[in-house]
Amino acid sequence: MRRDVFQAIADPTRRAILSLIALQAMTPNAIAEHFDSSRQAISKHIKILTECQLVNQQQTGREIYYYFNAVKMKEVDSWMQQFREHWESRFDQLDDLLKEP
Repeated sequence: MRRDVFQAIADPTRRAILSLIALQAMTPNAIAEHFDSSRQAISKHIKILTECQLVNQQQTGREIYYYFNAVKMKEVDSWMQQFREHWESRFDQLDDLLKEP
């Protein structure tokens, strides 16, 4: 099954994993230590994030490190920009309305 980026970031655990590895590359065991879920459950989340290219992996010796892929997340931000501009405009209109006597 092919998943897209939005399905990947819809899950709170996967968003938490992204937040962790955005700070530094981590091994699956290091990531799993931050959650109450099983190591296997965390591995499934990592697999989905990897499939969607939100994380990259690099093997160093016997360890695999996962890195945050900011370029892929920038695509999400670019898509959301259209909505951000729309809502900021609406909030500005609301501010103007509220400032009227």
